Amino acid sequence: MLKRSILWLCVLIAIVGITYYYQQNLFKSAFNAITASTAKKELPIYNVQTDKKQVALSFDAAWGNEDTKHILDTLKKYKINVTFFMTGGWVESYPDDVKAIQKAGHDLGNHSEHHKHMPQLSTGGMCDELNSVTEKVKSLTGVTMCLFRPPYGDYDNNLIVQAKNCGYYTIQWNVDSLDWKNYGVDSIVNTVLNHKDLKNGSIILMHNGAKYTAEALPKVIEGLKEKGYEIVPISKLIYKDNFHMEHDGSQVSDKK
Repeated sequence: MLKRSILWLCVLIAIVGITYYYQQNLFKSAFNAITASTAKKELPIYNVQTDKKQVALSFDAAWGNEDTKHILDTLKKYKINVTFFMTGGWVESYPDDVKAIQKAGHDLGNHSEHHKHMPQLSTGGMCDELNSVTEKVKSLTGVTMCLFRPPYGDYDNNLIVQAKNCGYYTIQWNVDSLDWKNYGVDSIVNTVLNHKDLKNGSIILMHNGAKYTAEALPKVIEGLKEKGYEIVPISKLIYKDNFHMEHDGSQVSDKK
């Protein structure tokens, strides 16, 4: 009888212990989930909320330079400045183009060293991807860049925080020209000019090495001008301080 009582007591103690363990871990999981859901989500700048009828054209430069001169000549003809986001490999391969872009008055932007999915990297790896391009461009042009576009548009909170620590505003886009799909000149022009999100403060994504971009560029510029938009580089479009981000990636000034 005594042995049976001791056995049941041990079973009871084990049940209480297991229940306590699972309750504690369930509470911890729930707490972590609530904390994660209420933590501030870091957002890049997709567009800028502004009363000015301005938009920004941007070009990602990661592969090839066959059309660079053509693009620069077109921009010069229309007397507009834009933003080029360059990988470290592109900077190293085409240093004269980097200098020409800077000399023409365009923004120099960081597009990472190796065009990787950066949220998959360690914090140190993220910083290396940024700092390597920073040093190359500064050595070539004397310019300290302040604009960063994540490869593939792929980001997380940590990447935006680390970019900020390195002195960068993280930039996305709200109008994708889809030039990288190589659908043709008319497709690029129509996609940009008739985009549902084209508005004051839009940031337009194009690519330096896409097949039809250089040919489509004059029509895109003329179409934007016909709609009344002034085309400016991203550095002139965004707010540098006293701003907050809306949930949709709109940058809003806090100045009254």
